[in-house]
Amino acid sequence: MAEILFVVTGASYWTLKDGTRHPTGYWAEEFAAPYSALSGAGHRIVVATPGGVVPHVDLMSLRPSMAGGEQIARDLEETLRSAEELRRPIELSDARSADYDAVYYPGGHGPMEDLWRDADSGRLLTAALVSGKPLAIVCHAPVALLATRRNGISPFAGYRLTAYTNDEEDAVGLRDKAFWTAEDELVKLGVDFTRGEMWEPYTVVDRNLFTGQNPASAGPLAEKVLEVLS
Repeated sequence: MAEILFVVTGASYWTLKDGTRHPTGYWAEEFAAPYSALSGAGHRIVVATPGGVVPHVDLMSLRPSMAGGEQIARDLEETLRSAEELRRPIELSDARSADYDAVYYPGGHGPMEDLWRDADSGRLLTAALVSGKPLAIVCHAPVALLATRRNGISPFAGYRLTAYTNDEEDAVGLRDKAFWTAEDELVKLGVDFTRGEMWEPYTVVDRNLFTGQNPASAGPLAEKVLEVLS
């Protein structure tokens, strides 16, 4: 049995450039699909958040229209309800990659508020990359890589990866309202940014870094991590 650290945003809103707070959190599918796959395979999940706060689910992600149907939305909600780890997260500052066999970051717009500048997360990501163990990050969560910069340089520079694209941000009407986007800032970080079709599953593996473009990519990303763990 492997121990897997889920690093989840602690934010309940995302500050837009006009100063308004857009309600958000973690995206349900991006937690639930990997949680079900990995815990279902017998692995132990530990959740860490900044400050050890109980994370907020983005309620938009539980709407049937966003989840893919009423039954899927109900299943997601049931998975989140059954995941006791969400109710007792550890503090991110206490998390050490050496204690885990893999690290996973679900997305949602929440990381755009907190994880992109969280020094504890930056240290954890750098250590996880060096460890050679699976490091999986999906959707908006790759913005957490921005916190790995030291003197303007990130150890992730040159890695091939994907994340939520500008086209997808346009499609939900938030690109023009944001200070910056995941795609733009990751390109500035020096990564080799790649993309698939909007809303379709798309994953990239470069050495021990596993990334997924959008919510639909979370389940396939978890399956790739499972292949390595087994």
